[in-house]
Amino acid sequence: MELKKSPKADLEKNKRVLLMFGLVLALGVVLLAFEWKSRPSAVTSLGALDLAEVEEEVIPITRQEQIPPPPPPPPPQVIEVLNIVDDNVDILDDMSLFDSEAHEGTFIDVAPVIQTVKKEQEEEESQVFFIVEEMPEFPGGEAALRRFIANSIKYPQIAQENGIQGKVFVQFVVERDGSVSNASIARGVDPSLDREALRVVNSLPNWKPGKQRGKPVKVSYTVPINFVLQ
Repeated sequence: MELKKSPKADLEKNKRVLLMFGLVLALGVVLLAFEWKSRPSAVTSLGALDLAEVEEEVIPITRQEQIPPPPPPPPPQVIEVLNIVDDNVDILDDMSLFDSEAHEGTFIDVAPVIQTVKKEQEEEESQVFFIVEEMPEFPGGEAALRRFIANSIKYPQIAQENGIQGKVFVQFVVERDGSVSNASIARGVDPSLDREALRVVNSLPNWKPGKQRGKPVKVSYTVPINFVLQ
């Protein structure tokens, strides 16, 4: 580019100064716009509140019409029928009257009543209870029963040789007189141990019998006998 002869006619000389001046001017206008505040004028009135009359709606109360029950049907008419009987009919005056009072010659058969009472007594005597008001008791109590069984037991030789041991439960009945009867194995271990347990139970002395309503009754009892090798 051909250089200009006169430096005063050079337009590029003041370009930077003018650009900076324009930026400063624009920035000042923007800051002035942000800082400008407009204050509202004094409020003389908050406005008028228009109160409109609200009509209250009245809801009518409706009730369901009660329908009365239908009247009961009229009672059936009873028509009395009169049977006219001829006066010539003979009426039998012979009526057999039985005297309900007892006297010396009256015979009363009481055999069925006695048989019924005997049958009830036999049923009560044969009934075996499991739980009663007063349970049967061995003379001296449970401790004496355990001592008696421990002193009476003879460990079978065959069971000792084979190392058989365990607990045998023997069930029996304590009669009304306190004697022991109907001994049986409730849960056994080995035939030899079961036989020995039955032998010991059958050798028990008389117990104090159990009572129900103050009367001695038959009571079922179970005793565990423990066979242990030492």
